[in-house]
Amino acid sequence: MITYTPPGPAKFIPVIDLEGSFSDDVEVRRKVAWEVHKACRDTGFFYISNHRVPESVTEGQLALARQFFSLPQDEKLKINFNDNPSMRGYEPMSSQALDDGSLPDLKEGFMAGIDGLQAYVTKGEYNSKNQWPETLPTMAPTTDAYLHSMLALGRHLLGVLALSLELPEEYFADGLDMPMITTRLLHYPPQSKVGEGNQLGAGAHTDWGMLTMLLQDDVGGLEVRNADGEWVRAPHIPGTFVINLGDMVPVLTNGVYHSNMHRVLNLAPDKHRYSVPTFFDPNYFYRITPLLSCGAKQNGSVREYTVGEHIAEMYAKTYGNAVAA
Repeated sequence: MITYTPPGPAKFIPVIDLEGSFSDDVEVRRKVAWEVHKACRDTGFFYISNHRVPESVTEGQLALARQFFSLPQDEKLKINFNDNPSMRGYEPMSSQALDDGSLPDLKEGFMAGIDGLQAYVTKGEYNSKNQWPETLPTMAPTTDAYLHSMLALGRHLLGVLALSLELPEEYFADGLDMPMITTRLLHYPPQSKVGEGNQLGAGAHTDWGMLTMLLQDDVGGLEVRNADGEWVRAPHIPGTFVINLGDMVPVLTNGVYHSNMHRVLNLAPDKHRYSVPTFFDPNYFYRITPLLSCGAKQNGSVREYTVGEHIAEMYAKTYGNAVAA
């Protein structure tokens, strides 16, 4: 258990202007990649602006989250993610315990992917159909449009990440034909204080994959552990996404880049927090292998795994903890 201690004022989570990363001039793209490099070596967290995802798409997805979670509970439970091999659908309140030893997280969620692309699994399959609520017919097309916007952004960001490591921009291309992408609508009710058993909206954790692209509303509650080991707030900045690296990246970079702890605690008195993280990884069978260019030695001392193996293992671990708690 990582016992909750209050965060200090934010010191520095950089905002990186992505505009130059779309330039035809490779030197301009390298300048953006260098900013990403610095952020990844420090905390593995940064904001991005000028990302080319329209505001109508982002605001529409947050509005959809508010609509979905306001549905009657029996309607949401008709599409319970436990009834889907790839865990797509509604995630009831307190289904997951991200911080081992703490009580389950005070949040409910909804998970969806792009039909036909690969999905995270716990039951031996790696492709599955989404589940949609019958009483909210706009949810499927709105979420699908959002996912396709994030698919384009995720592919672009992995090119920037490759360039930040002085690799060819297309380094990850062979894993991006059928990438793993899941978007997750989340609802955090207000908490007056940290709950009994160190219960938070989302317990302290690192993300499991390659990239997380977080869309958050203006309520706040996201907290990040910085390079000094201090917890700092990551407030809402209009027009941005929060980007963080998952656990695959430190393995890939031999520890040069970081996957840092973060958590959520919604202390707003009467406001419910809504956010939409999108998890973007190479394809299910893509092998995460430490880079020689980052000083890795190919001597078998570092565990290698496929994307699918690692994600399925982490799903089983965190949802298993929630059931047992």
